Amino acid sequence: MVRTGIGYDVHPFAEGRPLVLGGVTIPHSRGLQGHSDADVLSHAIADAVLGALGEPDIGHWFTPSDPSIEGISSLKILEKCAQIAAEKGMRIENVDSSLIAEAPRVMPHAAAMKQHIATALGIQPDQVGVKATTNERLGFVGREEGIAAMAVACVSRK
Repeated sequence: MVRTGIGYDVHPFAEGRPLVLGGVTIPHSRGLQGHSDADVLSHAIADAVLGALGEPDIGHWFTPSDPSIEGISSLKILEKCAQIAAEKGMRIENVDSSLIAEAPRVMPHAAAMKQHIATALGIQPDQVGVKATTNERLGFVGREEGIAAMAVACVSRK
């Protein structure tokens, strides 16, 4: 049995925060606003994995109002997704993702992102796709108000 899930997330930019994408701190003048480290890429991947498992989204597992998880690394969220998969007798086959941002350029950091994501999910880097595109200056992403991410995950029975 093979199952597929999709994920989408968006976070607005915020002053005074680091920009974390795929577990990697990217040099940029602003980070993203959120309860955790606001890693929009990891959040989209988490929702894709959880969807493939038939589970509720990350807000169910990591409630934004929970003060104990304020500022946590979103790689911890991915680790929890891998744990849930294992408990259900499932394995993560692969994930693929796209970041949508006008700036900064993220592809120079893609290999490191793939490694961090793979480690958190307990898979190999070649099972992780990380791509990036712009929004052609359209909408909130085009106006550089935030970053969006989409992801798909495939899981199978062990």
